[in-house]
Amino acid sequence: MVKSTKGSVSRGPAGRRSLTVRVKTAKGRKLASTRWLQRQLNDPYVEEAKALGYRSRAAFKLIEIDDKHHLLKPGTVVVDLGAAPGGWSQVAAARVKAADGNGKVVAADITDIEPVSGITFLQVDITDAEAPGLIRDALGDACADIVMSDMAASSTGHRQTDHLRVVALAETALDLAEDLLKPGGVYLAKVLQGGADHDLLTRLRQGFAKVAHIKPKASRQDSAEVYVLATGFRGGGEAS
Repeated sequence: MVKSTKGSVSRGPAGRRSLTVRVKTAKGRKLASTRWLQRQLNDPYVEEAKALGYRSRAAFKLIEIDDKHHLLKPGTVVVDLGAAPGGWSQVAAARVKAADGNGKVVAADITDIEPVSGITFLQVDITDAEAPGLIRDALGDACADIVMSDMAASSTGHRQTDHLRVVALAETALDLAEDLLKPGGVYLAKVLQGGADHDLLTRLRQGFAKVAHIKPKASRQDSAEVYVLATGFRGGGEAS
């Protein structure tokens, strides 16, 4: 059961007012599920995403990152890894003018994604050996200006295990970035609090001119996620 709490008002990213919603623990629903549902119902970014037609609240993370770092310009070629449900791809397509035939967005995920104008969706496991070839085919003659990933492994509740799994995804994204990016290109990927681990950070510093960590305001306060942004790809394949 869901009920509104009178007099408690929050504001979303665009300043919209909304009532706080309290969720009663239903029979058969775990406490963790109840907390997740209450967090979703009271998250102003979830409400704003619905209002603006974004498929996930994660869209606002990329919007915030791009507003500051100006990565997504008209004509930019973007590869979005682990793209489902498509929030990041929507933002990228709008900003690079993909629907107008200027930029290009190729989005890959192991799960199927509903089509969006201007975006080429590939249903593929990015850890498969065939993934780089499929993405290159979708890019055509173009190399990527940006390879980005908002991928996160399912949480086990064990911090060290979760960290290793997220780093493994970031490393897979970097493998693809080194294969797909043009010189001067950009890599953006989710990691966890504390940033990229030593080996990943070493590869990034060898392969890119500048590496920084970012914590968007749209990331939930209780989330351990941060993003690593590497710019100025040096090219020449895998760093050694």
